[in-house]
Amino acid sequence: MKTYIFIILLIAAQLYSQDRITGELFATRSEVIAQNGMVASSHPLATQIGIDVLKKGGNAIDAAIAVNAALGLMEPTGCGIGGDLFAIVWDPKTKKLHGLNASGPSPQSLSLDFFLENNYEGIPYYGALPVSVPGAVAGWIALHDKFGNLTMDQILSPAIHYAENGFPLTELIAYYMQRSVQRFVRANYPNIKETYMEPNGGKLPSEGEIFKNPLLAKTYKTIAKEGKQGFYNGKIALAIAEEVQQQGGFLTTADLSSFEVEWVDPVSINYRGYDVWELPPNGQGIAALQILKILEGYDFSKIDFGSDEHIHLFTEAKKLAFEDRAKFYADMSFADVPIKTLLSESYADQRRALIKEKASMYSAGQISAGETIYMTVADKDGYMVSLIQSNYFGMGSGVVPQGVGFMLQNRGALFSLDENHANVYAPSKRPFHTIIPAFVTKDGIPFLSFGVMGGDFQPQGHSQIVMNIVDFGMNTQEAGDAPRWDHKGSSSPRGNQATNNGKIRVESGISYETIRQLMSRGHDVGFTIGEFGGYQAILWDEKNQVYRGASESRKDGQVSGY
Repeated sequence: MKTYIFIILLIAAQLYSQDRITGELFATRSEVIAQNGMVASSHPLATQIGIDVLKKGGNAIDAAIAVNAALGLMEPTGCGIGGDLFAIVWDPKTKKLHGLNASGPSPQSLSLDFFLENNYEGIPYYGALPVSVPGAVAGWIALHDKFGNLTMDQILSPAIHYAENGFPLTELIAYYMQRSVQRFVRANYPNIKETYMEPNGGKLPSEGEIFKNPLLAKTYKTIAKEGKQGFYNGKIALAIAEEVQQQGGFLTTADLSSFEVEWVDPVSINYRGYDVWELPPNGQGIAALQILKILEGYDFSKIDFGSDEHIHLFTEAKKLAFEDRAKFYADMSFADVPIKTLLSESYADQRRALIKEKASMYSAGQISAGETIYMTVADKDGYMVSLIQSNYFGMGSGVVPQGVGFMLQNRGALFSLDENHANVYAPSKRPFHTIIPAFVTKDGIPFLSFGVMGGDFQPQGHSQIVMNIVDFGMNTQEAGDAPRWDHKGSSSPRGNQATNNGKIRVESGISYETIRQLMSRGHDVGFTIGEFGGYQAILWDEKNQVYRGASESRKDGQVSGY
């Protein structure tokens, strides 16, 4: 009888612990803890390169550039120097955050009339028309000029070595390369085989096989020697402009040579004592701040993680934030984005009052998933870098300039062709961007440098990570391993209006009971795989004076410290 009672009590205790769930049930591994420096990236070899740079006297900025260069080689499906870059840097000397917008504008000679007169419903994802100026290299140089320690030759030499001598493809990247590269080969895009197949025995390597890109090594050497001029002027710029124009696009050498990055002030809201920082538009970072600002009005000490109430409130807050995203977010040189109003207490109160017990209609549309890398680095002197970089959708535009070793981005596909839309296409305008780095401080001290990849999911992922740590007491690894969900609109990716309440997509780990309860609230609920991965984080433990790091368990990646 005693044994029977004990079993009943044990089962009851387990059910209670699952009801009041904590991150301990989710962690796939421990946090990495180190004193002197830390790197978290989506590729183990790239992470090791970053650690080596730190040990050789480089700072976090040097290591971040080195890691990004390696990822451009090792993960060409998600990033590269044909794409754009955003970063947030903590400077321990001034105790200030610096924001970098290294996203490039549209061609000066391409007008909205071209698309309207040729009956385009949207800018295509592939080909030369969605190509905008690639900003990543200018971003590297700006970061290096402001903060760097080592020479660019020292910083880029590890990636050059791997490009020339090769490295084994990981399972995930091999899978995506097979899908993306073969698509462009079938469509007869120029220079694809020359760049990705011919240096590798005339075929695309599979998992575990060695991949080389000597053309990219040559380009990196030019950047190491000549800096920004070496990429945006001269032979590389000419190759870019010629290829784009041969494939029917409009990008010119003048577009490239005139490009300048922009240092910006990050914007923030305070969430239960923590200052959460994002970059202002043309990115979507403030959507995460709007979501959190609305949710701060609820007492999550009384709401269980992953419960229907948690997911319902989150989803409704997301809908409201994304309605503003669809209406306002755009290049602030062209559009008036009322950031102060959108992040104010009074506006959050107004929006929160619209949330009811049942699912609301949703009219903000969607963007898309896209392909991205996120990484973060911290060093012994206290510099911390939150950096995100991408070619956007499906590896990029398919346009590979001859002899340079990289594909150009297709960010221009995110422009609207609606003349009344804030993000409407215009010459020399930066498109709306999905990629966003994040940072958290507490009482003026660094707390967390982090990011989550994945198009529309990124502001949702940022908000979930902050809530997991602040509201549910998870550590950095648990916060990333906890089951995720997202809400997708049902319209086209062009910002058109949806006509229903969209769909919540959940990972395994969200109970069927919760799903049924969400459905009873009027939500459409389903499952998806492969769209939630991409989290990296480094937390500064002020009490113990150590860094605590986490890396995504859903895909390749590693956090390491010393």
